[in-house]
Amino acid sequence: MTTSHTGRAEPAGARSPYLAFTEPTGRRRTAPARLGKASRRDPALPQGIRNGLLDDQGQQCVQVFLPAAAAADPAARALLDTEAGTALQLARTLENTAYAHLFPTLIGYELDTPEPFLLYAAPRGIPAGRTHVMSATDQRVFARDLTLALCLLDGQGLVPRGVSPGTVLWDGASVQLWGLEGVARAGRPRTPWGRAPYCSPEQQRGEGLVDARDAVWSAAQVLYQLVTGHPGPADRAPADLAQHRVLAGTLPGAFAPTAGARPSPATLLELLAPGEAGRAALTTAADGARPHQEAYAQALRAKRRAAPTPAEGAEEATAHGQVLCPYCLEGIQLDLGKLFVPDERMQYQSLDLSRIANPVRREDVMRGAVQQCTADPDFPEHHIPVPYLTHGRPLTVAMIGQSNTGKSHLLTQMIAEITDGGLAPHGVGWQSVSPEQHARFVRERVQPLRSGKVLDHTGALGLEGYAHFVESLLLTDARGRVRPVAFFDLAGEDLGRTDGVLRFLLGIDAFVFVVDPAVALPLPQLDEVRERLGSQVDRDGDVAFGTVLDRLPRTGPYLETPAAMVLGKSDLLRFQPPVDRWLGENPPAALGPDHFLEESGDVHALLRQYAGPAWLRPFDAFRRCTLHIASATGGQEKQGRFPAGTGPRRVLEPLLSLLAMHGIIEAPGGAASFGVGREAQ
Repeated sequence: MTTSHTGRAEPAGARSPYLAFTEPTGRRRTAPARLGKASRRDPALPQGIRNGLLDDQGQQCVQVFLPAAAAADPAARALLDTEAGTALQLARTLENTAYAHLFPTLIGYELDTPEPFLLYAAPRGIPAGRTHVMSATDQRVFARDLTLALCLLDGQGLVPRGVSPGTVLWDGASVQLWGLEGVARAGRPRTPWGRAPYCSPEQQRGEGLVDARDAVWSAAQVLYQLVTGHPGPADRAPADLAQHRVLAGTLPGAFAPTAGARPSPATLLELLAPGEAGRAALTTAADGARPHQEAYAQALRAKRRAAPTPAEGAEEATAHGQVLCPYCLEGIQLDLGKLFVPDERMQYQSLDLSRIANPVRREDVMRGAVQQCTADPDFPEHHIPVPYLTHGRPLTVAMIGQSNTGKSHLLTQMIAEITDGGLAPHGVGWQSVSPEQHARFVRERVQPLRSGKVLDHTGALGLEGYAHFVESLLLTDARGRVRPVAFFDLAGEDLGRTDGVLRFLLGIDAFVFVVDPAVALPLPQLDEVRERLGSQVDRDGDVAFGTVLDRLPRTGPYLETPAAMVLGKSDLLRFQPPVDRWLGENPPAALGPDHFLEESGDVHALLRQYAGPAWLRPFDAFRRCTLHIASATGGQEKQGRFPAGTGPRRVLEPLLSLLAMHGIIEAPGGAASFGVGREAQ
């Protein structure tokens, strides 16, 4: 068998026997490849495996892949992503160290394809379960190497949940630990994984949080089987442990029924090989992000010291019983003589409420009505949904960024998360401002995107020359207060137009600045994306960011409008620290006083280290500005579609931050301090 450039198996003699993939360095490589017959690595897992040969270097390899049918399952793709992320992290950390041999050697990967795959160098050794005789000396070496592997993973915050006689290989001299698809981050909620007796009792039940000592149980069970020739009990220490010298002195605590009573990997390694744990800890590469993290902390301290400056505009309008028109920025209030409703041709017809006596029907009709705003006679004709005028001061949110940054996909998924109940855990409910407008938004944007269709780019402003709502919702907070929230998604090119076009920015209540990683970050794994899109790295930052920041008036050291920065399309960097960590974090159940500050510091450090200061202009300009990692689609598009559908990750978090800064979501410490943190007590 051979493979095409997509990784799909083809009959021998096919015309395209090439395999294209990304190497751990981020560089692309295309190599002639010959792959053998496929088999299942583990009957309980969806991945297939086959031996191969890369003919450009005569390199023997193993391909771990998902057949197209399995790849259609997001859970199966997530397993392959986990394996790829772990292998890449180990490759970065252990390259050129004496410990690299303890794990599979990753050659490359190709994941955004109908048949995603990983390529490894040929395995070293055979599964421990097939080793029938092992000397006492080899047992000690085996135990040391396996515990050392756990210790190295623990140093990265990773826990291998799949340690078993089938995933630990032995070549007569040292161990090689496979089963990386089962790795989880320490501190995440446990889910059932693995087989008894090799998975710990808590892991088998899926209780509590992932702990490095889960893997200590697994390693102890593997060692026990190697020494005795049979598996141990699934929930307690073996009764005959004391009869085996290799095990008796080191493993009794490893079989404790709870993780808290077991030794850590480092403690166990110290018993097996004194001093080795300390030497292993020194192999971790220096953290290049640390000075950039300190710069973030200094910036927050400066923001906390700066006195807030009073906001203007919307508060003044509200004080006179009006709301601020989001288009002309003049005050407007409900006028029953200026109402219209759309007819079947979507043309506005005057609404005469005097003909509707039934109060229930009257209220329902008004919910679908609009009012013409005539506050500025020189402004083009525009209309405001009536519910926008009857629920207090509105909140307007603007998405800012050049074209192709993914703003439209991000906003669509953000609103879809709201309508799916994503704000409910924070005590916030929702209702559409305009039922007809909301139904159209769902029909034209949410449903196509969720089915895997790439949305069209944001359309440029028409002859009217002003921005329109993309969607508007009524949000009800935990105290029963209702606020209209309107979302604007302006095309990047429109932010470079005349000053008059940009006047609407003066009335915006919250900004979301979307960073395109392919333009901001000169990382080699993004080269192929840049080539495909015809883009390039721009060290001068996003032009749209600069246009907006230069237009907003500032009366103090910082702008007081709440803002969020989002590293969008983060699936492109899902194996790059710190993106790999945050993309897998679960949505917050509640917001604390310092929520998002750790994530913000990580994103700030990433942008400051690789992109440069120009990309951080919004953070520097706004006093309250959090930074986020998000992916609206979970993968790259292919020919106008997302092959595996869309799997949004962390798209709602930027809005949660903005709502907390506005007090719609209540967080300890109050809205004024959210996003800047508190001074250490």
